[in-house]
Amino acid sequence: MLKAARGFRQSQEFWLVMVTATLVVVLSILRPNFLSLQNLLDLMSSYAYTGMLVLALFVVLIAGGIDISFAAVATAAQYAALTVANSYNIGWIGVTLIAAAIGLSLGLVNGFLVYALGLASIIVTIATQSIIFGLVLTITRGQDIFSLPEWFTRGVDWTFTVSPDGTEYAINLQMIALVASLVVTWLLLNRTNIGRQVYALGGNPDAARRIGFRVFGLNLFVYGYMGLVAGLASIVLAQYTQSVSPTALVGRELDVVAAAFLGGASVLGGAGSVLGAALGIALLAIIQNGLTLLGVSSYWSGFSTGVVIVVAVVAMARDARRRWRDSPGM
Repeated sequence: MLKAARGFRQSQEFWLVMVTATLVVVLSILRPNFLSLQNLLDLMSSYAYTGMLVLALFVVLIAGGIDISFAAVATAAQYAALTVANSYNIGWIGVTLIAAAIGLSLGLVNGFLVYALGLASIIVTIATQSIIFGLVLTITRGQDIFSLPEWFTRGVDWTFTVSPDGTEYAINLQMIALVASLVVTWLLLNRTNIGRQVYALGGNPDAARRIGFRVFGLNLFVYGYMGLVAGLASIVLAQYTQSVSPTALVGRELDVVAAAFLGGASVLGGAGSVLGAALGIALLAIIQNGLTLLGVSSYWSGFSTGVVIVVAVVAMARDARRRWRDSPGM
């Protein structure tokens, strides 16, 4: 147990916990409403889309790849599903299935191209992002959708408590989707054989091939999972914002990548934990929410995201050097 505790103290997760706790204390002193129940619930709702994508991207990163096209995939899935929903009474099941099918299909295309072309995944997914986004803009002519079905805008809410002043606090669709994504991703990576294969593929691709892992199938799986979650997350976001815009999602990739790297995912693959990913999401959300509560200009949000990426890369480099020093024969 002492060895496990010592190992945790040297991990990125430990430092994330310490930094997050420090920020929470500082912000709660400067802005007492930071720790209010309403602010915490709003934080979960507003970062559900980003959080779901971080967890899915984490799986791709662990496999040794990266996907930059998720925002374009989400845009295509969102626009198509809700365009159909405005014309036909397909309900929640229909909207979910359409978005999931489009996201999954585009994700599988990414997985196929990465494997078949043998190119770096970042190059392939930047290309597919441009193609998908260009097609969406061409087909939609950049028009937003503000009129959505009443059953969709109403959403899903479960009131769990009411304050003395009559304010209702509820668990909504965004929170449910975020927690479900967290649980499913954890189970996938820690309790399934395919999860262990994903770690092995990212840790040593050549060894994975030699022992008979189906690398093509694993590529299809991780990029398909990324696309599937992107499609579902797009519906969650549309319900939160009560609108659909073909230009709103592309450009928000840095937040997702920053949280994933901050959570301990390695650009080389084979490393990272779902706990780290969750802490990375929480820290990014706290930083950006804290800046808003302190009245700092929104332009600093991009700056803070860049700083987070730099800190994450430095931490990864430090951890890599430590592992190299501790390896046998060094």
